[in-house]
Amino acid sequence: MATITAGATRPSKTHYPVIAAISVSHFLNDMMQSVLLAIYPILKLHLSLSFTQIGLITLAFQLTGSVLQPLIGMYADRKSRPYTLPMSMLLTLSGLLVLATATHFHAVLVAAMLIGMGSSVFHPESSRVARLAAGQQPGLAQSIFQVGGNMGSAVGPLLAALLILPRGLASVAWLSLAALIGAVLLTLAGRWAHAHMASLPARARQIVDHGLPRRTVLVSLGVLFVLIFSKFVYMASLSNYYTFYLIEKFQLSTHSAQLYLFVFLFAVAAGTLLGGPVGDRIGRKRVIWWSILGVAPFTLLLPYASLFWTGVLSVIIGLVLSSAFSAILVYAQELVPGKVATISGLFFGLAFGTAGISAALLGMLVDSHGLQLVYQLCAFMPLIGVVTMLLPDIKEAK
Repeated sequence: MATITAGATRPSKTHYPVIAAISVSHFLNDMMQSVLLAIYPILKLHLSLSFTQIGLITLAFQLTGSVLQPLIGMYADRKSRPYTLPMSMLLTLSGLLVLATATHFHAVLVAAMLIGMGSSVFHPESSRVARLAAGQQPGLAQSIFQVGGNMGSAVGPLLAALLILPRGLASVAWLSLAALIGAVLLTLAGRWAHAHMASLPARARQIVDHGLPRRTVLVSLGVLFVLIFSKFVYMASLSNYYTFYLIEKFQLSTHSAQLYLFVFLFAVAAGTLLGGPVGDRIGRKRVIWWSILGVAPFTLLLPYASLFWTGVLSVIIGLVLSSAFSAILVYAQELVPGKVATISGLFFGLAFGTAGISAALLGMLVDSHGLQLVYQLCAFMPLIGVVTMLLPDIKEAK
């Protein structure tokens, strides 16, 4: 198996305050995004929307975030600016204000697209800054960054239930405060990144070329795309339909099913936090092996498990499978050194798009064939992880 050494433009010291600011901003960004999805019942009732229109809102949001992120990542690598990051929060803020005052379907579409654009600007550039602040711990930095987003996605529906559902659509405007806080944090992080890059000596800015043939790099990226596909298709089956599965199979109440979902999401957050630093220590390829292919026995057992073992297995699956993304992203950044934002935008966009499209297609499959069959079929997705054997080993340049 080929071994390559990848260099990156980053200091030796890990700057935890910068990583923390980026992670908190990720929390706020994804919290505001998830609120949009959580208030669909209000939008449907308030604006008399059809389910087709609800689907179009999701499509506008997901596609805007998916398609633009790679393009913005390419721009960030070429012409990074310190104030690009707070602009992402201002776009999201604009979307929230449009949403709070929406009186018709087309206004909601515009709001969804603005929020998607905010996400497109945020993820590539913030991931680049996290990498710059990581020092010799890029996996840890990426995990801290990712777990902020996971926690934000989990808190968003709770915030919607406590704030927006009782007070109506106009109360969405209060979330503008979160966007303003995020803008302040990202302004500080952007200034640090700009000043730090300017202070680095020319030698520290040089990118170490691993010398791997272009064809091998492209094949490796293709393998990573396949792994992302398998991970997010399976995760979509759990995150979107787990409560319905528990209610249908075990006759749980909605409240009890939501508790199981919360435990699963907590496991996902914990796995995200662990995946990066473990990859720093034992190698990212090993983490990818374990988190994708290694989770297959548990996913294959899940459709046939009792309620108790369903809970146990879902925690194991969430913990193990969620550790993959940070490892895959940092591996890809090392595979294409000097293009951190481009790679981040590409993989975030792919994850975003795969999750959205998978949720829609799985929903159609549930309607036509039932939840049990969908879970039985999706259980085989992690077996695709066998393609990890095609990846070259990467050793960090010290």
